[in-house]
Amino acid sequence: MSGRVAVVTGASAGLGAQTARQLAAHGATVVLACRSIEKGEAVAAGIRAQVPGAQLPVLRMDLASLASVREAAARLHDGFGRIDVLINNAGTLTRVRSVSVDGFETTFATNHLGHFALTGLVLDLLAPAGRVVSVSSRASGYRSTTVELADLGFEHREYKPMHVYGQSKLANLLFIFELQRQLAGAGTTLVAAAAYPGVATSDFNRNLGPTARLLSHPALRPLSRLVTQTTEMGSLPSLRAATDPGVRGGEYFGPTGRTKGYPVLHEPSPLARDPELGARLWEESERMTGVHYRFSP
Repeated sequence: MSGRVAVVTGASAGLGAQTARQLAAHGATVVLACRSIEKGEAVAAGIRAQVPGAQLPVLRMDLASLASVREAAARLHDGFGRIDVLINNAGTLTRVRSVSVDGFETTFATNHLGHFALTGLVLDLLAPAGRVVSVSSRASGYRSTTVELADLGFEHREYKPMHVYGQSKLANLLFIFELQRQLAGAGTTLVAAAAYPGVATSDFNRNLGPTARLLSHPALRPLSRLVTQTTEMGSLPSLRAATDPGVRGGEYFGPTGRTKGYPVLHEPSPLARDPELGARLWEESERMTGVHYRFSP
């Protein structure tokens, strides 16, 4: 990765921080795109202690604010002539329904709309052989998971946090697969791929309900190791999607087991591959964000 520039969203903790650490250790300049500058700087300092001389600029970006995303994209244009890897890693899950500053349901705004806008705004910076990677979740394939275009904000449905989260993670896959279709149609060599980390022992688990929180308890670590893995292991699927020279557009990587293991190819739910739903979500995302993609070969 020497000489390459990577941008990792949500790099102030957990999987994002570990992904940034591994990219920096292999020579990349890694932009830590974080909501909190202070947390981002702390992660950067920790990586530099392990990787002396690592280039780790910190970029403030709140994915739940389209104005913040636009400002961050402008700073990337000012600071870099090229981006080789964009890893859309950041994610959230709100237990009680709330809305973003733009009036969108917060989980969907952060996990999908913010990343949709960011990718479109920096598309012209991405290198011809670059990668766009979206980090999804097994929740994208749950039987109850759908994308309801008429009610993306759960205004007219019961607000069940895991259903809301699952919808946003399914949207991540629909986006990346539709992005790849449009990239291929434009004759570009840019690759869009996706990954999911399995069940990694990160702070994010506190958002995922009582079972996940219980498995994160220190007293239950011996038991949790049977079904969970470290953030080091959890970062490998997105790192493979971002760096493996053999990756093809539209591929999806996850652990060998249901929740843990080294990264291998997976097939997402049929709904995630639905081109009609992907195109309709794309159109709605452009309308909601005001970001319209411009493709060039």
